Amino acid sequence: MSLKIPNRPLRLATRGSALALAQAHWVRGCLQSLLPGLRVEVRVFKTEGDWLQGKAQNEISVSLPKGLFTKELENALLEGEADLAVHSLKDLPIDLPDGLCLAAVAPREDARDVLLTNRPIAADGNPLCSLPPAAAVGTGSSRRRAFLLAAGLKLRVVSLRGNVPTRIRKLADSSDLDGILLAAAGLKRLGYVLREDQAVEGKGVPPNIFAALLPVRHIVPCAAQGAVGLEARLEDSATQSICRLFNDVDSQICVEAERRFLQAMGGGCQSPLAAYGQLVESSLRLMVAKPLGGGIKILEGTAGRNEGERLAMEIAAKMQSASQGETTKEARLPSKL
Repeated sequence: MSLKIPNRPLRLATRGSALALAQAHWVRGCLQSLLPGLRVEVRVFKTEGDWLQGKAQNEISVSLPKGLFTKELENALLEGEADLAVHSLKDLPIDLPDGLCLAAVAPREDARDVLLTNRPIAADGNPLCSLPPAAAVGTGSSRRRAFLLAAGLKLRVVSLRGNVPTRIRKLADSSDLDGILLAAAGLKRLGYVLREDQAVEGKGVPPNIFAALLPVRHIVPCAAQGAVGLEARLEDSATQSICRLFNDVDSQICVEAERRFLQAMGGGCQSPLAAYGQLVESSLRLMVAKPLGGGIKILEGTAGRNEGERLAMEIAAKMQSASQGETTKEARLPSKL
């Protein structure tokens, strides 16, 4: 049965950052392609996190709780000012407010991290090894910081805040910064192109900036990195029906397993925990990581594609056991994935 097109525009709530707007307009285009004739409005809401981030940009080095970036969007849903909220799923808290649900997961973009540096990067092996001794690498992520410190390369990790263009400009202009880590998905959604010759194409990128994707065996992504989610009201069955057209089941399976692991570990969006799911034929493979004993403890498991919750719970139990009884001096990096 074909869906009935609403007689009014579908209202998408989003933050006003460049990345959030790019994602919201991309979702708008996808929905209108899937359901010709559908009208979609993008409505911008400024969150408490946006206000605090702008105020504290040059004053503090700690990250703000990610829930501060979603509350106003969720209030807009609950108060009927919007029909859907568009989120970077890595920023969406695990436990949603009563009356709301995760209605769709978009086809996932590249989940890996990217090293940007001001010198050429070796084509083989770990790109981080191309950095000079005691290199200074900028990041605002506790997860990335843990992996950098555990890499055995004696890297210096410095706090780096700001949007993507600001971070790239700081790398290009500073003689005290050798590299920065960013999410591949964010770069790509903002229109940056990571070329095979390591060059980066995009507005404001100088020619002396090089980039290399970091395999997940070197830095495991955070849960749901690269995924965009649509949040809706539980009672709004019509909007949820539209979302089902947009939902990518494979991405949903992987993301839900990752978020379930994070929940089982008691971690939130700011946790240094990492989780990455991948569908291989009819199986779900889940790799998780946690800073432990000065290094990184990494575990992997495999289950059927519809057994993500069970797999996540089992791996979480093993990780909690390891945290209680094991000290790891160096990161153990698996050969697969």
